[in-house]
Amino acid sequence: MPAAHILVIESTPAIQELIALNLGMAGHAVSRAGDAESALLMLEDGLPDMILLDWTLPGQSGLSLIRRLRAQASTSDLPIIMVTARCGEPDKIMAIESGADDYMTKPFSPREMVARVNAVLRRRPPHGASAPQAHRADAPLQMAGLRLDPGTQRVTAGARELALGRVEFKLLNFLMNHPERVHSRAQLLDHVWGSAVYLDERTVDTHVGRLRSALQPSGYQRRIETVRGSGYRFSGAQG
Repeated sequence: MPAAHILVIESTPAIQELIALNLGMAGHAVSRAGDAESALLMLEDGLPDMILLDWTLPGQSGLSLIRRLRAQASTSDLPIIMVTARCGEPDKIMAIESGADDYMTKPFSPREMVARVNAVLRRRPPHGASAPQAHRADAPLQMAGLRLDPGTQRVTAGARELALGRVEFKLLNFLMNHPERVHSRAQLLDHVWGSAVYLDERTVDTHVGRLRSALQPSGYQRRIETVRGSGYRFSGAQG
């Protein structure tokens, strides 16, 4: 695993120190911030490869910060792991739907933390790492009149631009990359959310519903087909 630059945004000094120490021992470079405002100033000077983010911060919360970062083009795809004492399923779903790539509950072991960090980095290698596959994944997709551009994060149907949430964009991207193939809910969780994230399979149904709603103005919601008892597929057939 290539070394990465990780920004740790944690309000408790002892936990911040523990995270930084163990990430450093794993070979990663670490920057630190104790609140959202300090972190935003640091991000203006340069982007890290990943953020580990505490939910409960003084001032702006970690959840609000995620939403702010996902709304900005420069940080919309920056890997973020939420670190929090909140352990309920609704909290986890809220964090993932707001844009977190993974969710880690305090207290956690250093080995678990490093494993989760490396798992997310494997899906999105650090800046400058050799990743020829990532360049191919940035190529626009066009199928049955629907165009998806990973580079600009835009989806268009003819001249109409469609407004998709971040997760819905990733879901459509995956389905369009594998047209006509049926994917179970468990497979979609692994490929879209990541195998290190533990969510109820009903989360997939929720986001498929949102994706269909976003596509509805163009009529392309019919392309997202439910295969009873199996899962979902994108139909790329003309007509």
